[in-house]
Amino acid sequence: MPIAKVHRISAYSPDDASGIADAIARGDIDPRGVMAVFGKTEGNGCVNDFSRGFATATLTQFFSRYMPADDAAKICFVMSGGTEGAMAPHWTIFERAEGDGAAGPALAIGRAHTPALPAEHLGHAGQIAMVADGVRTAMQDAGITNADDVHFVQIKCPLLTAQRIGEATSRGATVATTSTLKSMGLSRAASALGVAVALGELKADAITPSDIGDNWSLYSGRASCSAGIELLGHEIVVLGLSKDWSGPLTIDHAVMADAIDIEPVRGAMQRLGFAANGQLSSAERDKLVALLAKAEPSQNAMLRGFRHTMLDDSDISPTRHARAFVCGALAGLVGHAEIYVSGGAEHQGPDGGGPVAVIARR
Repeated sequence: MPIAKVHRISAYSPDDASGIADAIARGDIDPRGVMAVFGKTEGNGCVNDFSRGFATATLTQFFSRYMPADDAAKICFVMSGGTEGAMAPHWTIFERAEGDGAAGPALAIGRAHTPALPAEHLGHAGQIAMVADGVRTAMQDAGITNADDVHFVQIKCPLLTAQRIGEATSRGATVATTSTLKSMGLSRAASALGVAVALGELKADAITPSDIGDNWSLYSGRASCSAGIELLGHEIVVLGLSKDWSGPLTIDHAVMADAIDIEPVRGAMQRLGFAANGQLSSAERDKLVALLAKAEPSQNAMLRGFRHTMLDDSDISPTRHARAFVCGALAGLVGHAEIYVSGGAEHQGPDGGGPVAVIARR
């Protein structure tokens, strides 16, 4: 019977695999069972954030020491750039083992890789359809048949570069935007809508082309999408519960209505057995394995009736402000800042809010 294992390991640079190596040496991690690595790297999180690609290349090479290169390439490396504020750079490693653990339902993990996305499909229905198919494949890989049992879908999606735009144009194709930065948001938007379609949160025929990246009333409460220059397709990781999995871990999720709406997260923790009456105690922090969240400044530049300036800063991207702000809010609840907060929450939760997943020991 499969058992999910999740390891959160501090990173001191985008190429620091020493903590992972130590965990393998102790026998805590069997590298052959690693399915995915979520990384928070200290780049800018924008188009030219090469810390993500640097980390991906480093970890691919690292795991190739323990398995054939083809197997290492199957690992989903979801690198999220930007550790603004006090957010701590770290790796969250998802491993599948076999054995007889505590009876389920328990945390289940599935993954999928899509083909390369044609540049002209980015931000359009073609990307929504590709991601929806990929999510269904990842659910099948996890052995999850009921979409209601899915609590979080993490996607790494591509973006457009000048070269990719030029290649599409040379074929007579038209891309959604010639702004490489805007392409990140459109890619996240279409990917999130693909998750919503796959999980039955939205119907594909209810989404019009003009909705993508604009109609914020349409969203998934379980999608987390991060765009990067380091890939051409999508890497998809589904996290949920299954009675066919065993082991000590469980998962729940919440949706923040805005950037300081921590009460739904507290509620998810309480459903998992935490007291969470205030900031988590030291004993409770030991039970919290990982906290995954999305962050996005509200488009009306207001937060609970007060003006914010995240959208007006010409020096720092709004997503960078939002990551730091949401991480701080959640850190006040859980008592540390080693939290995976990904910026850019287009169609991922309501405008200004976002989904959060809590992974804990049962």
